[in-house]
Amino acid sequence: MSDPIRLDKRLVELLGCSRGNAQKYIEGGWVKVDGKMVDLPQFKVSQQKVELHPDATLEPITPVTMLLNLPDPFDVKSPEAGLGLITPESRSEEDHSRIRILNRHFSGLKPTAPLEAKATGLVAFTNDWRVVRRLVEDANRNEQEYVVELNDVVSDAQIEQLNRPMKMAGAPLMRSKVSRQSEARLRFALKAPRPGQIQFMCESVGLSVATMKRIRIGSISMGKLPPGRWRYLPSGKLF
Repeated sequence: MSDPIRLDKRLVELLGCSRGNAQKYIEGGWVKVDGKMVDLPQFKVSQQKVELHPDATLEPITPVTMLLNLPDPFDVKSPEAGLGLITPESRSEEDHSRIRILNRHFSGLKPTAPLEAKATGLVAFTNDWRVVRRLVEDANRNEQEYVVELNDVVSDAQIEQLNRPMKMAGAPLMRSKVSRQSEARLRFALKAPRPGQIQFMCESVGLSVATMKRIRIGSISMGKLPPGRWRYLPSGKLF
């Protein structure tokens, strides 16, 4: 029995291609070992059957965006909060994107559109510069939607106040759209919220926040994504 060797080296032997192209095929998810996709060039093989998919291409791996339902309770202390929850095992069964999961998808992920402190719900991590530009550089154009549970019964007068222009630390806030969902639940639709803005707005009109959950960023809603699970943003979607 021969000694185990790296998968990329075995592929070079089989195809007569360069080591660099062998690694691209493997990292692109085009190589199977005994019928199972392996995308790690350093994976050791000996007598296993190694196959290259007939549709294999050397095109670069397409950047991806992953949408996570940050579970409750989760105190957001940094923009990276929740990144450790995104693993191959925590992919949601509700993911219908048909994107093949690759190890390379989990490298270089950056947080975008941070949640309000102590909020739960939809967060996005991406290695796609187009998504970063849309959610970070153009944040003022993308509306976010939160459902806010309160410890108080909300009056019509308080909702009217929340929809008026407000200042926080002396600086004007972008106008928000606030509507009632029940006696003690409000919907906030706002752009580029400042840290602590929702809690500040509620306290300014005499309301106490119990919980906050973000359910939408731009045109992308959380849908039926379970807490602690993630799904890919479908190809062609940019919020």
